[in-house]
Amino acid sequence: MSPKSQKSQRRNYYIDKDFQTKFILKFCSLIAFGSLLTVALIYWLAGHSTTVGIANGRVAVHSTAEYLLPLLLQTVFVVLVLVSLATIVMTLFVSHKIAGPLYRLKAMLGVLGTGDFSSSMRLREDDQLQQVAAAYNEAVEKLNGKIKKAKNASSPDEVKNTLNTFKT
Repeated sequence: MSPKSQKSQRRNYYIDKDFQTKFILKFCSLIAFGSLLTVALIYWLAGHSTTVGIANGRVAVHSTAEYLLPLLLQTVFVVLVLVSLATIVMTLFVSHKIAGPLYRLKAMLGVLGTGDFSSSMRLREDDQLQQVAAAYNEAVEKLNGKIKKAKNASSPDEVKNTLNTFKT
C-alpha cells in the first residue's frame, strides 16, 4: 500500500479527556433537559382533561395526566438512554476532530519553542483547524526565511538589520 493511499488514523479517540468529557456532558445534559421538559409539558397539557378507564373491573375517572405519567416516564427514560448513548458516540468523534488538532498544535508549539523550525504541522483532511495549521506553517516558513537571511548575511550590519525585524 502506498503512503498516499494509506489513511492516517488515530487509535485513541479520547485525546483531551477534560475537554471531551465536558463537551459530551453538555450535549447529554441538553438532551436530559429536553426530555424532562417534554414530560412536564405533556403532563401539564394532559392535566386539563379527564380519562375514563377500567381498572380491576371498576370504572375510574382520573385526569389524563395521571394515566399518562407512568407511560411517559418509561418511554422518555428509554429514549433518553438510547439518544444519550448515540450522543456520547457522536460527540466523542466530533470532539476528537477538534481535540486531536489542538493536541498536535500544542506539541508543535513546544517543538517550535525549543528552536526547531524544521517541521511543519500536518492534519488529516477531515480534521478541524486546517486554517490554523496553514497559518502555523506559514509563520514557520517566514521565520525560516529570516533565519536563513541572517545566516547568509555578508556583514554584521545585515545580520543586525535582519534581527531587528523580530519584535521582542
